[in-house]
Amino acid sequence: MPSHVFADRPAQPPERETVDALITRTRRLRGDVDAVRPDPEVAEDDPQERWRRALCDLALHHLDDLGSHLGQLKDGLPQETAEAIADELAEYEADRAAAGTGSLLSRVGSAEWNLLTDEVSWSDELYRILGRDSRYGPMSLDEMPSLVFAEDQPLLTAMVTDCLVDGRPIDGEFRVVRPDGRVRTVHMMGEPVLDADGSTASMWAVLRDVSELRRSQRAVRETRDWLQRQQHMEQTERRLAVEMQEAVLPPWRGSLQFPHDGPTSLDVAAHYLPSASGALIGGDWYDALQLPAGDSLLSVGDLTGHGVSATSAMAMLLGALRGMAVAGIRPGALMTHLNQLLETSPQPALGSAVCCRYTPGTRSLSWAQAGHPSPLLFRDGAGRTLTAPDGVLLGATSGAAYEQAELTLRPGDLLVLHTDGLTRTSATSDDGADRLTALAARFARARDAQECVRVMVEEFGEQEREGDACVMVARVIA
Repeated sequence: MPSHVFADRPAQPPERETVDALITRTRRLRGDVDAVRPDPEVAEDDPQERWRRALCDLALHHLDDLGSHLGQLKDGLPQETAEAIADELAEYEADRAAAGTGSLLSRVGSAEWNLLTDEVSWSDELYRILGRDSRYGPMSLDEMPSLVFAEDQPLLTAMVTDCLVDGRPIDGEFRVVRPDGRVRTVHMMGEPVLDADGSTASMWAVLRDVSELRRSQRAVRETRDWLQRQQHMEQTERRLAVEMQEAVLPPWRGSLQFPHDGPTSLDVAAHYLPSASGALIGGDWYDALQLPAGDSLLSVGDLTGHGVSATSAMAMLLGALRGMAVAGIRPGALMTHLNQLLETSPQPALGSAVCCRYTPGTRSLSWAQAGHPSPLLFRDGAGRTLTAPDGVLLGATSGAAYEQAELTLRPGDLLVLHTDGLTRTSATSDDGADRLTALAARFARARDAQECVRVMVEEFGEQEREGDACVMVARVIA
């Protein structure tokens, strides 16, 4: 009956409880092996006991490696990381298949060189490890370096010399080049055998083929290094995106009064809400600006993507919007120019936006939108969504025209602008506009625009949003 270790069955992801059990069993097995390992004093004069002790030492090394690998297996590898390194893992599996072995279990051979009779004995497994035909017999210590990789020959020579001259045990690794051209990594452990006069009579050694083990360790190490580089890059990109976002979005906190140099006609407050994970910095923005003629500009928008690319495109778009608004361009025409800007940008992107221009003297609101949720108007304790003028996503099509709507506001009216990330979640399919209009009573009791923003943050701030979001509230004072 074949061993279960080599059973042909589909691999299944290990459950955490199973891996924990394996770790416990490995620790117990290591203790059991250590308990049966012969004492050095007992093994010193008995070749059989020396052999047993050497095999026990090799088993302990192997169990230590196994414990380390199981610990990494318990921590797990993120799915996106496994997909990213699929090519490297496939190459590693191909190397293992080419090596002709089915597992990382190392093959072990033994040898003894008698310095008095020049007799050399090798185990059958050692011939297979080194790829030497047994018909040619074992190799002497002088011949052994001819099999060793050129760069490792000084290491083998030094280990053998220290063993024969100074009586030091051998414990080291070197690469051998087999007659078929394949390179294998061999771990060698051995000791001198002294005669009655204390002189070295012979040297015995245990050689273990650790090629697959070292290859697997290299794959794990390279994967860990790749993960660390990716994490560093993601952290750096996120920091840059946050810094750019903070530099572009309006610096004011709390309520903003318009106009700045006269009786207040408009009370404005806004807030940025990060995504549920906090890791995705998108292209959502809000802006409120007093224009030269005394009008006020209110806008919110969202660009596709995340990270530095999204925030840099947001900075470009928001700068253009401010410049054109200051130049007196009305919302409808302004959206047309923003669409042309994204069309000609070397960095393709799609965006949605709503832009409002408020004239305090007549309390008139001119607004246009580009594939964006319409503003909500709260009046007399009730809320409704404004009917949107035509307007497609920015950057979606060339030559798009954007209509402009007009509305007259009254003192006490409340206008809510937001990006779609405010109400879009992965866990709910309810109508976000209904949830917003349901806040009418709480808005009516609010003292100012800032308190209205706090109401919205309390309602939507804790939910599992798929992305970031912006919200803006403007209350007509007079």
